[in-house]
Amino acid sequence: MKRLLPLLFASALLPVAATAAPQDDAAWLREKGQMIFHDAFEREEDGNLAKAIGNGWNSATADRVPQIKMADLDDGILKIASASKEAGHAAHIHHEAGFTDGGAVVRFRFPGLSKGESLQLGYVDRELKGVHAGHLCYGILSQSSITLIDHKTGVMNLENRKRRDDYLARKEKAPADFEALLNSKKVVVPWKADTEWHELVLVTEGNEMRLSLDGKVIVTHHSEGYAHPMKRWFSFLVPNTVWIDDVKIWKVK
Repeated sequence: MKRLLPLLFASALLPVAATAAPQDDAAWLREKGQMIFHDAFEREEDGNLAKAIGNGWNSATADRVPQIKMADLDDGILKIASASKEAGHAAHIHHEAGFTDGGAVVRFRFPGLSKGESLQLGYVDRELKGVHAGHLCYGILSQSSITLIDHKTGVMNLENRKRRDDYLARKEKAPADFEALLNSKKVVVPWKADTEWHELVLVTEGNEMRLSLDGKVIVTHHSEGYAHPMKRWFSFLVPNTVWIDDVKIWKVK
């Protein structure tokens, strides 16, 4: 029995010693990066137009429906209520970023004011040619799933986009290799939305993008588009209602 005790003790320690610490991307940004933007929304908006939110934010869709308020600053919360039908597009709100590796930390909530609330957030480079509207990569939160997607080398690549649209126009099924290519540019995991506040972290590091909620990495994905050298804009795309309490943008390189 005396011989067994040391062996049992050692074997009990092995799993603990071999288990890697979970990734904490908020800590990674703080330790390795530099905060290049912060907004706590402690002010009032100035009207309904593109720059009404202030502090450098721009709404690409606000001027389409100047009579409708889609962004309301209320007690330090950016309350987005998209007039998607009237504007012909979901609310698109963006801010200058400017990094290769880095990311954003966002405190958000689905307020439960509309059906199927969702949030798309990510990175854009409008100077990039060959990609529709410069869309690079996004995290997408729906009521039942979270998606990471590389648009740069996926469906927003103009050649891929044209090829896809041609198949759709002819009502033809796309070839299996083309479908496989587009599917390889995204990953989808199940997630159940609620109406609580959450801290979301969306980072790119080389050809990897990671999304965390409340300190836990939920999903990671590798694709070449994530390594694009200049994420010029950080953007929200909101088709219905979302509340945003705080935004920090960090540059690692």
